[in-house]
Amino acid sequence: MTNSSSRREFLRWSAGFSMLGAAAPLALQLTAAGSAAAAGAPDYKALVCLFLQGGQDSNNLVLATDPDSFGRYTSARNNGQDPIALMAPGTPVPDVPPGTRLDRPALWGGVLPIVPRTAQAIPAGTTVTGARTFAVHPMMAPAVPLFEQGRLAVLANVGMLLQPTTKAQFEGRRVPIPPQLFSHNDQQSSWQAGAIDGAQTGWGGRLGDVLASQNGGASIFTTVSADGNAVFLSGNVVNQYQVNTQGSPAIVINNRSGSLFGSSLGGSTLNSIIQNTGGTSNFANDHATVVQRAISAATSINAAVGVPAAQAIPQPPAFFEPIQGFQDQNPWTVQLHTVAQLIAAAPTLGVKRQVFFCRLDSFDTHDNQNPREALNLARLAQALTYFDSVLSNIGGVDMRANVTTFTASDFSRGFATNGSGTDHAWGGHHLIMGGAVKGGDMYGQYPTLGIDRPDFKNPDISGNNMIPTTSVDQYGATLGRWFGVSDSDMNTVFPRLGNFSQRYLGFL
Repeated sequence: MTNSSSRREFLRWSAGFSMLGAAAPLALQLTAAGSAAAAGAPDYKALVCLFLQGGQDSNNLVLATDPDSFGRYTSARNNGQDPIALMAPGTPVPDVPPGTRLDRPALWGGVLPIVPRTAQAIPAGTTVTGARTFAVHPMMAPAVPLFEQGRLAVLANVGMLLQPTTKAQFEGRRVPIPPQLFSHNDQQSSWQAGAIDGAQTGWGGRLGDVLASQNGGASIFTTVSADGNAVFLSGNVVNQYQVNTQGSPAIVINNRSGSLFGSSLGGSTLNSIIQNTGGTSNFANDHATVVQRAISAATSINAAVGVPAAQAIPQPPAFFEPIQGFQDQNPWTVQLHTVAQLIAAAPTLGVKRQVFFCRLDSFDTHDNQNPREALNLARLAQALTYFDSVLSNIGGVDMRANVTTFTASDFSRGFATNGSGTDHAWGGHHLIMGGAVKGGDMYGQYPTLGIDRPDFKNPDISGNNMIPTTSVDQYGATLGRWFGVSDSDMNTVFPRLGNFSQRYLGFL
């Protein structure tokens, strides 16, 4: 970055638009995607969950910028030892000396306006006047065209709810409230499970249960995690399949020479031993069955994606770290690269319905939020634009209408700053991307903002927490309906859905 850098240059580099960069090695020898995708595209659908682990501060992701709302936002966040309030729309990116650490809002320029196609209503009984206007964090610049082109939507004020809950009901404890509301572990589990109290299955897995039969003998690939074990993908029938994106290939027992440690018979002998289910120990037999399944699955994936490099999925782009100014790897595009390869391999595998899980971490911003959140959102924006671009041409087919990507998180964070960051809260805003998404719009009710004081009693915030007006159940059910789950089966996937009068939210 130079003294003459414009906003456009700064944001372009901070998002890592360049499609150059080294290829990341992948597990299971996932090397390329094939044109076979064309054959099955009309019948294929996938859901891709981007879990923003740690509690994403959605108050700085999607902002209300009408004068009343932005004034209350600035009052709540422009204080403390390291204020976290973003700059007003239209604020230019300043010229700074080369090597300046770009770690605070004054160096990023103003928030970037977005114009939802449907006007948000002014909440009744509030002091908000005039039309509501909105913007996103400056680091989300690459994703703004997705919103404008109609492939990205905002869902406002989502949270874990047991039933519709008002501020008065919450404060008076007049309705059931999700337990351990501000605990990371509990709320990560609750969001992913769609349930409370140590659930063993997740709603992604239960969606997979309903539709796994469409995958025939390849049902093992119905739910796939690109970042370790996730309760979200655990079903009553389906078992999540985990892939490693960081470069450790699957063990190859029988290589081309057929040898192992120099023995021409070693490979086949070891293969026979570890897959032997004819022993007297039930434990050993069960273990051998699992090993058989793992080897068979790895073999199937390797065969499905082992096609000419000319038809490969583009490697993740280079990423320019926006705070300290160096080229880095974006771990989230690496995960989505793997997901894209598996989507491309789906016709070869015979898979029609898949649910994927990617985990994007580091959102627990109690302190030092300015640089940490800016880096996270730059990564997220690049990941979304990269994935959208890749899906636009898989084997010559535009697959964007077949894949819906959405964000989730433990919870949002408090409306007011704690001095240099934010603490745990409740309701927050999320993003949905895809060709089937009715994008360029905002769904749900964006809340009235402001901390209670004698002249302003906020109907949507209790203390420092937004009371969700949309439930995780409604969010997931809307995704599930597009995915192909029937109304009757939806009640099995989301047992509390009947508590909410509006089952589906209309963004798909």
